[in-house]
Amino acid sequence: MMTPTMRLDIVSAEKEIFSGEVEAVAVAGVLGELGIYPGHAPLLTALKPGNIKAILADKHEEVFYVSSGMLEVQPFIVTVLADTALRAADIDEAAALEAKETAEKKLAIQQDQMDFAKATAELAEAIAQIRAIQKMKERLKK
Repeated sequence: MMTPTMRLDIVSAEKEIFSGEVEAVAVAGVLGELGIYPGHAPLLTALKPGNIKAILADKHEEVFYVSSGMLEVQPFIVTVLADTALRAADIDEAAALEAKETAEKKLAIQQDQMDFAKATAELAEAIAQIRAIQKMKERLKK
């Protein structure tokens, strides 16, 4: 018996990152983690910086990073409209670690609320990219 699938489309402001059949999707919404399977109830929510994990129809796992955006779920179609989206394999680990360090330094010497908010957002984005890289490395070890 075949496992039911749904279509996943991940699109950034620049280009389409992924379009294909998946068995499940895990994503970080602003209100918490979401697990989505074929037949899921319709849903529209904002995304926070984080990973999207997709279990493909062939049972392989793909990990993507999104900076933020919107998630739309229909029973058999999941659409991610992201400001920035990358395959985990395309993230520059050194650049992400450097961005994290820079954001942490900015937080340590915060001058005003705007600087603090910007540095906090930059730190969250860098940490999410690093986590995506770590997940990809764990998957490659298997």
